[in-house]
Amino acid sequence: MFLLMSQKQQKTNVCRLLDAAAIPYELITYPVDESDLSAVHVAAELHEDIDTVFKTIVLEGDKIKHFVCVVPGAYEVDLKKAARVSGNKSCKPIPMKELLPLTGYIRGGCCPIGMTKPFPSYIDETCLLYDRIYISAGQRGMQLRLAPADLIRYVPLTPADLI
Repeated sequence: MFLLMSQKQQKTNVCRLLDAAAIPYELITYPVDESDLSAVHVAAELHEDIDTVFKTIVLEGDKIKHFVCVVPGAYEVDLKKAARVSGNKSCKPIPMKELLPLTGYIRGGCCPIGMTKPFPSYIDETCLLYDRIYISAGQRGMQLRLAPADLIRYVPLTPADLI
């Protein structure tokens, strides 16, 4: 079932990709605060547990140039764990100015689905504790609520200890 919280709300490219793959999701809108794009703020706006709201971080490694980690919103990705799981010795977040040209997304709207090209991608294994999690729908002010198993299969994402 594809559910929009507002009939006027336009679907994002991420939604169109999920529709084409017949993956069920809910598209949920919330008011954007440009001064606070954090997942903690998003969870508060959605009145949801912060552990179910995941954020997408793009990293740069010393061996694998770019890769993606999706982690619960209250946590930072553990760079040592991310490096190890991705086959790197070290890694760091990409500079913010590189996010849009590299992924097609801006800060606060980055999604592991539909990036400009596929990157090795990982999700914190805690996602498997929940029936549904939230991720960005590819635009600020829009979140997807979907089953983590569907997300893992579609992207694909490798579950790992990232926090």
